[in-house]
Amino acid sequence: MSSIFIWSCANDDYQYQDLTESDLLESELIALYGSLNVLSFPEASDYQSIPADVKNSITPEKIELGKFLFHETGLAKNPKKEEGLNTYSCASCHQAKAGFQSGIKQGIGEGGSGFGLFGEGRTKNSSYTNLELDIQPIRSPSILNVAYQDVMLWNGQFGGVKTNEDTQDAWTSGTPKATNALGFEGVETQAIAGLGVHRLTCTPEMIQASAYKALFDAAFPEIPQSERYTDKYAGLAIAAYERSVLANEAPFQLWLNGNKNALEITEIKGARLFYGKANCYACHSGPGMNDMSFHALGMNDLEGEAVFMEVDEATKRGRGGFTNRPEDDYKFKVPTLYNLKDVHFLGHGGSFTNVKEVVEYKNKAEIENKAINRNNLSPLFVPLGLTVEEVNQLTSFIENGLYDPNLQRYEPEALPTGNCFPDADVQAKNDMNCG
Repeated sequence: MSSIFIWSCANDDYQYQDLTESDLLESELIALYGSLNVLSFPEASDYQSIPADVKNSITPEKIELGKFLFHETGLAKNPKKEEGLNTYSCASCHQAKAGFQSGIKQGIGEGGSGFGLFGEGRTKNSSYTNLELDIQPIRSPSILNVAYQDVMLWNGQFGGVKTNEDTQDAWTSGTPKATNALGFEGVETQAIAGLGVHRLTCTPEMIQASAYKALFDAAFPEIPQSERYTDKYAGLAIAAYERSVLANEAPFQLWLNGNKNALEITEIKGARLFYGKANCYACHSGPGMNDMSFHALGMNDLEGEAVFMEVDEATKRGRGGFTNRPEDDYKFKVPTLYNLKDVHFLGHGGSFTNVKEVVEYKNKAEIENKAINRNNLSPLFVPLGLTVEEVNQLTSFIENGLYDPNLQRYEPEALPTGNCFPDADVQAKNDMNCG
């Protein structure tokens, strides 16, 4: 407990007032940032305050359309096998119940079967070969708080401006990376490119046979009808929706906005470590606690029984696999820290099962992946000197203080097509009691 002293002329003596841990955290954050507002998310309806691409303004109409399309299994029109038709969606690998990550180590779009409670029950459909699966070669990053990123994916390959302005030579023609040439930020670029990558598309039949035509009309009235009902504008609507998905009901956000009872004392002590001794904020910065920098922390790649395909060399190299610059090898983008306790595979390779393991790993700063060139290791990857109690306090802040318990508010109640979501294969429907 710290104190401040007050001089009283009337009584000619000292009085003191104890400062609470909450007071100390507030004063420390103001000293760092000048204001608590710097770390606060906008209100859900404050569209003008959500960071947006200058070429894709955020509107309620776009968000409504994008929310439907993101979860729409009716977009699954380009499967490799007929039985995959209308069975998967963007949300197959980014479920609200799993913090908008995948509930399994290696997210599966087409070729997946089942859902479980929060996506943890999804597995490979036995009729698919590994080569036929649409599967992630790396942990599926969360879409939570992506408004505070200008490039997307662990290697940052999507985004044609800002961070990626000097990477044009890596925008290989004929590949999804060429979508960067459209000149959008990463959220928009990935949403557009991702539809094709993951065998999804808007078809005239689906649009005309449902409320989607009216939704597109409301979202893009300025776009000629000959262009309006296309994957490009579907992607822009999905991106607007993704930008609106913010963890603004997490206790730390409530605390920042004046509810000083929102955080438990252990979480407050953990927050003081986060912004102090542990120096986490050096990378996990801003409201989203993410960053546009890339760091090599020596974590393992995907491996183990749950992995259905070998990780390619470019994916292992992280940022270097995209830029082809040796100095970028094994560096990965800083992820958000919100809503991590619903999943049990953390790190780009899913090599950690909970937040505490990650905190302990960074506290010791001993690399897992011996293949990594130590010259590329982040200079910030150094022992933190945290005690066992401090590790527990920091873990509590990240797991609980940064946990928004109500992310399902970002899911639609139903889809215009009436389809089940986020998955609609036979086993998933049974798991979710849908249809």
